[in-house]
Amino acid sequence: MAKLAILGFAGEEGLYIIDLEAGTVEPMTVPVKGALQTVVDLQRAGGTVIKGVSVAVSVTSAEDISNGRFDG
Repeated sequence: MAKLAILGFAGEEGLYIIDLEAGTVEPMTVPVKGALQTVVDLQRAGGTVIKGVSVAVSVTSAEDISNGRFDG
């Protein structure tokens, strides 16, 4: 099973495609349509959509992670 995720940050436009197996993060450049367009619309309205991810935490630096801190 591929380990891919789509990520968007609160307050920012755009989405990213994360490929954990390849170790890459790329801006999503393909046109968004269908159900993903609904997600983008919700994001623009300030909503949060989580599906198939058990933990997602925003941090300001790698140092915060190693020290056990996160924004929250």
